[in-house]
Amino acid sequence: MSPVLCQGQHANLRRVHEVGGEKVILLSALSWGFITAVTPLAAHVTKDPLLLVSLLRFLMGLFQGVHFPALASLFSQRVRDNERAFTCSAVGCGSQLGTLLIGGVGSVLLEWYGWESVFYFAGFLTLSWGYCLSTYLLKERERIITFEDLGKGFSRSTQTSVSWKRLFRRAAVWAVIIAQLSVASTSFTLFSWVPTFFKERFPDAKGWVFNVVPWLVAIPSAIVSGLLSDYLIAQGYKTIWVRKLMQVCGMGLSSLFILCLAHTNSYCQAIAFASVAVGLQTFNHSGITVNVQDLAPSCAGFLFGVANTGGALLGVVWVYLSGYLIESTGSWGPMFHLVIAVNVLGLLVFLEFAKSERMDVEMIHL
Repeated sequence: MSPVLCQGQHANLRRVHEVGGEKVILLSALSWGFITAVTPLAAHVTKDPLLLVSLLRFLMGLFQGVHFPALASLFSQRVRDNERAFTCSAVGCGSQLGTLLIGGVGSVLLEWYGWESVFYFAGFLTLSWGYCLSTYLLKERERIITFEDLGKGFSRSTQTSVSWKRLFRRAAVWAVIIAQLSVASTSFTLFSWVPTFFKERFPDAKGWVFNVVPWLVAIPSAIVSGLLSDYLIAQGYKTIWVRKLMQVCGMGLSSLFILCLAHTNSYCQAIAFASVAVGLQTFNHSGITVNVQDLAPSCAGFLFGVANTGGALLGVVWVYLSGYLIESTGSWGPMFHLVIAVNVLGLLVFLEFAKSERMDVEMIHL
């Protein structure tokens, strides 16, 4: 998810779990799919399309921004503790598959039919997901959001304002937020610059290769991470130990391969390093993403949204700073070193302060 597309996320997250995660997911998917599909048309209906397209992208971010927090809220309420890691990883796998389709097919469409076709294809995929969600996964009564639902969401948010303050005083809550800030912001930086890195360092490389292969590796990696996490917990290992292990893989080991990517001159090695780094990053789904649900299942969507929104906004800063470092130094090394530094900092905070005990119990009784 692009940093620009997260602008409206924070304002809507408080009431995801009151309104119902199923309804929010359906509404967001259908809305952002439609907006994506009509964006090329909007770009051609006016002589100055910048304002209109920017507005549409903002609205897309508004709807897309609540999708994953709604999933977090839904999982915290519907999925058993010993199955959450695999469930989150499976959803992450679906996200990787979508990125793979858009990256691979989109690269071909861009070359053959122009940029508009990429928007049509992405919008079609999203609307198809919304249709499948409505037809096969939701009951009839879960498909409609009423004004009464939204009113309940506002009133409950007001009643628990003091409890939010108590929750945000916990070091473990800030540990998972800071870790997610690091993961989200560094991911946005890599997504923004790695394609340019490949094009400049390996100008003869085919775009579909480095846009497809890493995400192809990420799909089985996401599944393995979820299965491994749930298996270790079932074997008696402490939950927080498993969460931290997943983050060592997702933030620590992936940083080592990012460092290797920064200093290789071999195209095959670069593809391998990028693929392993992206694959290891899927272990975050079994770490911090699930840890949010461990700490506060009653408001997991809101906490995840706060962290992801902050990561998106911080990602804008890192993307700009990375571009400045690349231009001023004439080297790709500083950009990768910045990513690694932010990743390692977030990992150290998580390892030191993270816990898995539930911390929203007081909120439930208020």
